[in-house]
This record gives sequence, structure tokens and C-alpha cells, in this order.
Amino acid sequence: MQAVILAGGFGTRISEESHLKPKPMIEIGGKPLIWHIMKLYSFHGINEFVICLGYKGQVIKQYFHDYYLNSSNVTVDLRNNSVELHEQQIEPWKVTLVDTGEHSLTGTRLKKVAPFLTDRFCFTYGDGVGNVNLSALIQHHNASKCIATVTAVQPMGRYGLLQIERDIVTSFQEKPRGDGGWVNGGFFVCEKSVIDYIGPEDVAWEDTPLASLVENNKLGVYKHQGFWASMDTMRDKEHLEKIWQTGKAPWKIWE
Repeated sequence: MQAVILAGGFGTRISEESHLKPKPMIEIGGKPLIWHIMKLYSFHGINEFVICLGYKGQVIKQYFHDYYLNSSNVTVDLRNNSVELHEQQIEPWKVTLVDTGEHSLTGTRLKKVAPFLTDRFCFTYGDGVGNVNLSALIQHHNASKCIATVTAVQPMGRYGLLQIERDIVTSFQEKPRGDGGWVNGGFFVCEKSVIDYIGPEDVAWEDTPLASLVENNKLGVYKHQGFWASMDTMRDKEHLEKIWQTGKAPWKIWE
């Protein structure tokens, strides 16, 4: 299977770093967030990626162009114009990088990469990580009659939850898991026919396409109750970095 990754947005809420690079290239533990996402897919046997580029897409192109050099010890023979790699640690990835427009919305970006897709594919955002069991997600989708399946998550609350009775706090829970509701956590599995739900106008995937799938009972759901987090702000970035530095990042399932 292929995995499509949205990597073209401006990342305005994390402009402290995104003014220099696209959000998926902001590093956690010395590696771009998109690398963490791709490692998750690779662990589940998905090694072919189609990346939707937009804002500062050349930064992502350069990263993958230089990946083998930056991941290996090398000997550069200037006299003979040759490069020898030592102790290669190269990922088994095939990466297609597609310029989908600097200002395009998410649905339009997906439609623009349709010529590079085969059939069933995975689809996610370039700013979310989690220990989602992608193999189980794909099996769940295959067993359904839907043409798209979304991973639903219950993100942690940002604030402590107080239970109050007669002006007395009777319970305190630090950062509870949501309020019982489920939200779109990305990590979709889709049939290629979902492209037919994206019209000619510039449109967000989360708008008309998903609404039309819901209306036609074609959007399934896979509930993920493990770790999930998105990186929208510097606070989110610092939180993920702090988790990574413990050596026990929940999404680091490949080791």
C-alpha cells in the first residue's frame, strides 16, 4: 500500500519555526516530524509514500534528496569524482514528492496526487503522531463496506478537571482524556474512489468530501484508545520533545 502525507500547509500557529520550514520538517528528537510518521507506517510494512508539497516544499525535497548522505558515513573522492557510502542506514522507502500548490486546501492536494496512486491507500496529516495499530486499522477497513475509514481519537485535555460540590472540590484529575467525545485523528484508509467526492473547486478534505461520505454512509471509523498527539503550537512541540527525551515515546514502536 501507499501512504499519502499532507505536508503543504503554512503552519501559522507554530510560526516560531514554520517561517523557516514546513511544519512536518520541525524536529522532534533531532528528526523531522514527517520522519516519525513514516517510521510508523514502515513498521507496519508500508514503505511507499506520496507527499503533498506546498509551502516551502523545496525543503522537504532537499531533505529526501540528501537523505542517504546524511544517514551514512561517506568518503568523497574529489579527484575521481566518486562517493563511497559506509555503514549505510537507509530506510526501505520510495518517496514521491508532488507540488500540490502553495495555497491549496487539503482535499485539492489529495486530488492532485491521484495520478500517482494505485488503488487502496493510507492518508494522514503531516503533524500528528501516535501508536496507532495501522495493520488493525487496514484490516478493519477491509472488513467494512466503506470507501474510507477515519481513525477516531480522544485527545488529552489541556487543563485539570475539577469536580465541585457546594463550593468544595471533591475530585481533581490532571489533563483528563477529552470529554468522552471522539475527534478526527487522521490516519485514514481510503479506496481510490474517494477522489470522486472531491469537486473541481478548491476544497478542504474535512469539508464537502467527508460530509458527502458521511451522507452516503461510506465513512467508517476505527477507534484508537492509545497515544495520539498533534503538533500545532510550540507548546505541542515542546511537549512531544519532552516525551521523546524520556526514551519512552509511545509512538516509537519501531524499536
